[in-house]
Amino acid sequence: MSNKPKVPVAVLISGRGSNMGALIAASLDSAFPAKIVSVISDKPDAKGLEHARGFGIEAVAIPRSDYDTKAAHEAAVNAVIAASGAQIIALAGYMRLLSSDFVQRYSGRMINIHPSLLPAFPGLATHSRALAAGCRVHGCTVHFVTEAMDEGPIIEQEAVRVAHDDTPETLGQRVLEAEHRIYPKALAMLARGDVRMSGDGRTRFEG
Repeated sequence: MSNKPKVPVAVLISGRGSNMGALIAASLDSAFPAKIVSVISDKPDAKGLEHARGFGIEAVAIPRSDYDTKAAHEAAVNAVIAASGAQIIALAGYMRLLSSDFVQRYSGRMINIHPSLLPAFPGLATHSRALAAGCRVHGCTVHFVTEAMDEGPIIEQEAVRVAHDDTPETLGQRVLEAEHRIYPKALAMLARGDVRMSGDGRTRFEG
């Protein structure tokens, strides 16, 4: 086991935070290279906040409605991240588009989980769209966050077979299970330095 200190991570959520929960669970392993030090939500009623507090993790609600501008809201989020000492930001169902300034501040250090095999089906309602398109394979993606929504360099993906009788709900549940597997894996890769985003906007794997 490495004696290197765990890399501190802040997780941004808007709801139940199921992927946040997967990251927390993984981080409890002494061999996992990252530690969740702060959870931030733009929704004060996000269920993930209480889940995080149950593990002794700082969990803060910063409602967008409390701020006159997007910039002011993001400044408040930045202040909490800075105070926590987080070096990596993980988006886990954070349903707010981030400004270019925010994204650039954490360039190469901010990752997101998306419920499709990008570049297919960016945006919302991915499971319904995959079924409507007749896909036989669907899945999920962890990627670096860039200014273009769901277009950042890909770190990890997992494919999920589509059953002939799938509904958006049944397909979505299996994709969610895959998300819970690959998000901790991708975070660990970034924390260990096994992966990085290069200056030309590509994913580079080390070693």
